Amino acid sequence: MADNKFQVECKKELMAVHDAMDVLSGKWKISIVATLCYHNKRRFSDILNDVTGISNKMLSKELKDLEMNKLVKRTVLNTQPIMVQYELTEYGMTLKTVISYLSDWGIAHRKKIIEK
Repeated sequence: MADNKFQVECKKELMAVHDAMDVLSGKWKISIVATLCYHNKRRFSDILNDVTGISNKMLSKELKDLEMNKLVKRTVLNTQPIMVQYELTEYGMTLKTVISYLSDWGIAHRKKIIEK
C-alpha cells in the first residue's frame, strides 16, 4: 500500500513539473524571465539585446505567451515616440528563486565539465 501512495505522490510531482515546463519550455522563455529578474523593467529592444540570438518575431511571441500566463506585464508609456516596457508581475517574481537556483547549478555544472 505504501508503494501505491509513493507512486501517486510521484505522479503528482511529475505532473507539476510537466505543468511548469509547459509554461516555461522552449529556447527563450527562461532567458527572458531571467533578464527581467535581473533588470526589473526592460524595453523590447533591451530584452532583444539581452537574449542573444532571439528574433523580433520570436521575442514578441514569447512575451505574449508569458503575459498570457500572468508572468509578464506589458506597459505602454505615454511618450513620443511611444515606448513599451516589460516587467515581471508579482506572480512572475516567484520565479526569481528558480532562476537563481538554475544560475547556481549552471555555474557548478560548467566548473564540473571544465575540470579534468
